[in-house]
Amino acid sequence: MNNTAPTFAKQDNLKFFRTLNSRVNNYFKENNIQKTGNWKLHLKAVILFAVFLTPYFLILTLDMPFWAQLLLNILMGIGMAGIGMNVMHDGNHGSYSSKSWINKIMGGSIYVLAGNVHNWQVQHNVLHHTYTNIHGHDEDLDAGRIIRFTQNAEWHRFHKFQHYYSFFLYGLLTFNWALTTDFKQMKNYLKRKLSYGAPQNPTKLWTVLVITKIIYVLIWMVLPMILGVTWWKVVIGFFVMHYTAGLILSIVFQLAHVVEETSNPVPNEEGEMENTWAIHQLYTTANFAPKNKVINWFTGGLNHQIEHHIFPNISHVHYGKIAEIVKQTAIECNLPYHEFRTMRGAVIAHYKHLKDLGMKPELA
Repeated sequence: MNNTAPTFAKQDNLKFFRTLNSRVNNYFKENNIQKTGNWKLHLKAVILFAVFLTPYFLILTLDMPFWAQLLLNILMGIGMAGIGMNVMHDGNHGSYSSKSWINKIMGGSIYVLAGNVHNWQVQHNVLHHTYTNIHGHDEDLDAGRIIRFTQNAEWHRFHKFQHYYSFFLYGLLTFNWALTTDFKQMKNYLKRKLSYGAPQNPTKLWTVLVITKIIYVLIWMVLPMILGVTWWKVVIGFFVMHYTAGLILSIVFQLAHVVEETSNPVPNEEGEMENTWAIHQLYTTANFAPKNKVINWFTGGLNHQIEHHIFPNISHVHYGKIAEIVKQTAIECNLPYHEFRTMRGAVIAHYKHLKDLGMKPELA
């Protein structure tokens, strides 16, 4: 990871962001609505927590065949992904509510998903949102050696097959959170003095990490065993839940940035990027299935990734409306606005891009 952060161009000759920001602000002012979440988001949070927790309590209290438990574990994984994309995500961006304490509580839902607030805010809010699709700075592009997400990453012979095996590995995302990722990130971020907002006490951060991990294991693995669920059923169910959630989250993340249409710009020798930050987001981000109501509802607006990247402080419940403003402004300024009409089209584009990146560079 390159520790020298690139800088973005300061002047936007197209006045894109100034115009866009004015139009979006006028939209909220004219309609007399807040930029944060509303009753639709609150209702969605209740539904998703019910989808996540109800199967857990059923497994603890009812005697049922193993196949039924596995179906409930899959349902828990779906609820887990939904909470992550809708509740936790808005909370940690400060857009769930106008009240900071509510955002803190909702952002803290990441602890029941096996994650850590501090690590997620640094990795997502700071690194990903600031340095989107820049190799060596955006950790969402870093899958170790196993998957090659950019043409700037080192190529290995096994990458020729990555368009086949990557989707199977995607399911390990949150499972890795639970076991190793958070500890590695905490060590790395503290060493690099990275933080979201004011720096926090390292001892406090480590203490919170360890305690929340212990509580997590007690709730999701130890308690079911104490209440009579056979240990191997608990282990398999735990894995199935995480694999389901990880697969959903990973695919949604990749469709927005790792497709042929999006670019991976690199800074020049002085460490400067060609575009301003807002225009950079247009080149590096893509939307998918913007008119699909089910996708819109379940992904927490992450299919409107362009709007989210330019306005991360606005709740996703508003993205459908402001997307029209963003798209029109981009067109007027002759800037790109990458969009796939369907999720299927975006998945195919991601698959093809993985295949292209898997080719030996001099043959590509």
